[in-house]
Amino acid sequence: MANSPQTYGTRTVDTPVDQGLRAYMLGIYNYMAGGIALTGLMAYLVFSFAVTSDPAQAVATLRDGVYLTQLGSTLFISPLKWVVMLSPLAFVMFLSFGMNRMSVGTAQMLFWAFAAVMGLSMGSIFIVFTTTSIGRVFFITAAAFGALSLYGYTTKRDLSAFGSFLFMGLIGIVIASLVNLFLQSTAMQFVLSVLGVLIFSGLTAWDTQRLKESYYENMGQEAAAKLSIVGALSLYLNFINLFQSLLMIFGDRR
Repeated sequence: MANSPQTYGTRTVDTPVDQGLRAYMLGIYNYMAGGIALTGLMAYLVFSFAVTSDPAQAVATLRDGVYLTQLGSTLFISPLKWVVMLSPLAFVMFLSFGMNRMSVGTAQMLFWAFAAVMGLSMGSIFIVFTTTSIGRVFFITAAAFGALSLYGYTTKRDLSAFGSFLFMGLIGIVIASLVNLFLQSTAMQFVLSVLGVLIFSGLTAWDTQRLKESYYENMGQEAAAKLSIVGALSLYLNFINLFQSLLMIFGDRR
């Protein structure tokens, strides 16, 4: 019996292609979820080994009641902290510009390495915010991300017109965030967090639609395997940045 055609916007495809699309998107979400889990685990492990409740074992005090081990002092006080904070950005740039020259295996390895390095840089959130509020904001982020990504996947509206605007906003946030590392302005951080929520929400829907369309463009090509990793990286970054922005707004500080 012939396969029944299904329509996506102006595009009509057969059912096997639709099944391939679902498998392709599921692969992207699996990569993304695995990366987030690795980042969360790494962040918590860093916190566990970097902070001690025993002043006798501490080599430094970050603030009243927060005692740092040698690892904590190295990561959060020494000049190495700048390497830890900026290394995820270097990873993203390397993956973005070097993906075409990598094998699939190398790209996978670097994706997992990036997720681990991101966790290393995020270990400090457990020092700044309560564990309860981190968990609460994580579930809020997951729910918002799921709804936005579902909208991007199912909408018939072409979201490509927003891409350039969102990308310019992203560049602006990155530059302003780097500047604020030195200024340490709480007012500027709040504004950046609000803008981050708006921009990364838009990017989540836009990237989901873009990845869906890219499946048809690369269908049957070896590049689809790499595209899954690139797509997972895009959605992973949207999730992490949306989470951090919401945490800055709604997180309860210790």
